[in-house]
Amino acid sequence: MIGTVDGLSGRCGFANVRRLVPRESHIPERAVTAVAPFAEGQASAWPPLPPRPLRLFQRPHPVEAMALLPNHPPVMFRWQSRLHRIRRAEGPERLEPEWWRPEDESRRWRDYFRVEGEDGRRFWLFREGLPPEDGRWYLHGLFS
Repeated sequence: MIGTVDGLSGRCGFANVRRLVPRESHIPERAVTAVAPFAEGQASAWPPLPPRPLRLFQRPHPVEAMALLPNHPPVMFRWQSRLHRIRRAEGPERLEPEWWRPEDESRRWRDYFRVEGEDGRRFWLFREGLPPEDGRWYLHGLFS
């Protein structure tokens, strides 16, 4: 690993070489942090989690989605002006807000669904808030 870090540091600069380590949070965008390659005290194990997307957006993208019932996965959603019909879905995986964090602006529940479109692409969607009052949908990541 030292040779790899040296090679990357020579090309990119040592300050730009980072590794991801787990952080105490169940909110996906807070669950990792970037540290220096040889930082001490960061050797904690990754917690066991359900499958997560390869690409996680820094901020979830709002989408228009339609579900047959309030607690069910969507049957279709529109993202970037394209309609995606859902062939398969898994979920929900409910994540509760971190009430102990004063900076947590949303403080809303999220129900995550792993869905596969008719074209084979896989997405990670969530509905924010509890139905039936709420129900805004977001795309948080891509599996493929």
